[in-house]
Amino acid sequence: MMTPITTTAELAAFCDRLKGQPFVAVDTEFMRETTYWPKLCLIQAATPRDEAVIDPMAEGMDLEPFLEIMRDESILKVFHAARQDVEIFNNLKAMPRPLFDTQVAGMAAGFGEQIAYDALVRQMLKIELDKSSRFTDWARRPLAESQLTYALADVTHLAKLYPTLRERLEKENRLVWVTDEMQALTDPANYDVVPENAWKRLKPRRHTAKYLAVYKAVAAWRERTAQQRDQPRGRILKDEAIDEVATQAPTDAAGLDRLRSVPKGFSGSKFGPDLLEAIREALKNPEAYAPVVERAKTTSSPAAGAVVELLKVLLKARAEDTGVASKLIATVSDLEMIANDDDADSQALKGWRLEAFGADALRIKRGELALVLDGARVRVVEVRRAPKSAG
Repeated sequence: MMTPITTTAELAAFCDRLKGQPFVAVDTEFMRETTYWPKLCLIQAATPRDEAVIDPMAEGMDLEPFLEIMRDESILKVFHAARQDVEIFNNLKAMPRPLFDTQVAGMAAGFGEQIAYDALVRQMLKIELDKSSRFTDWARRPLAESQLTYALADVTHLAKLYPTLRERLEKENRLVWVTDEMQALTDPANYDVVPENAWKRLKPRRHTAKYLAVYKAVAAWRERTAQQRDQPRGRILKDEAIDEVATQAPTDAAGLDRLRSVPKGFSGSKFGPDLLEAIREALKNPEAYAPVVERAKTTSSPAAGAVVELLKVLLKARAEDTGVASKLIATVSDLEMIANDDDADSQALKGWRLEAFGADALRIKRGELALVLDGARVRVVEVRRAPKSAG
């Protein structure tokens, strides 16, 4: 019968066995539908020789032995679709480095964009996973053995497929592609929860000092309130409301109540006075409080728009040629930046992406390459220029 680890002593013993292992596969189960902070309900961990389900909710449980494993840079941590798991461990002051995300690796290895874990297991290990417990309330206790078995499967198969997937990438000289992505994934800046920086996750639509000052203040107020009350940001105030509040900059209850995106009666709620105070404070000196927002270059001419369309076709062709998901190579934003500026600060013009796509994108712009339809497939060909005549 499967039983989870429920005491700190059991966890310490398990973690002692993990020390010295080259890698550990990790997954978490958590709940956050009604909270700001994710509620960690289970941790699953496995190596080729050991595995366990850890119950963080068990009375008296101290996760520090496992957090030490997450911080141990001599042990590689293997996740699938790691971003939310990384966020949880970062909140616990245990950024899991070094890290290997098998979803990103799958994109580099030709398994398509954002391949699901069960699909990767099916294709690589020829195993069909039982998904009957996917909608489990992981915060409820006790958990049935079938639920624990389901949870553990997320790492037992991960520990088996990782070496094969890594070997495949090494043979194709693409392991460095994944390594570059992992450095970005474990950048603490991606998980910053400082309220004053909350506006950076959003998309301000204007650039005046007054608008940006209020925008920053409202975003910070919402973030701080959501953290203090442990509620989702959207339950405090919707993203679109932040834009409208910043545009109208109301300073009294009547002005706040006139806004269409703000819930009716908001000014008279427990939130209203604090929000209005934040707005008034920002308006005291908007030039000093407003953040500096660089204006991104946009497609500004019909010619640039046509270049973007050409680059989309080139990206699709190069993704098919390399067997790499196009999303991993470049985004539409990257294409727009390149269309407007050969020296754009785009990831598609750096590192392995420059070789896989960026260099050809610039050659397309210079007229050195052409796109040719060959049946149902697009080929990239050199443009042969006629020699200049003498005399």
